[in-house]
Amino acid sequence: MGRRPVAQLIVRDLDPELVVELRRRAAESGRSAEAEHRELLRSLLKPGRKRTPLKALLLGTPAVGKDGDFARGLSRARAIRL
Repeated sequence: MGRRPVAQLIVRDLDPELVVELRRRAAESGRSAEAEHRELLRSLLKPGRKRTPLKALLLGTPAVGKDGDFARGLSRARAIRL
């Protein structure tokens, strides 16, 4: 049985904060940054991943409080400089 070719990805122009977060997650899970990157891609893109539509999530929100609990007071907008 032959071995499948392995693809490589090069990701350029990443936000440095994303790289820091990737390295932090990798350290927490005991993996290299490369292995963490592979795992993130696998978990997000693997076939059969259950995706819940936004509508279903919103309909599943418990009915708590009254509309008035979320009302915003009428106040003057803050001044901004352009």
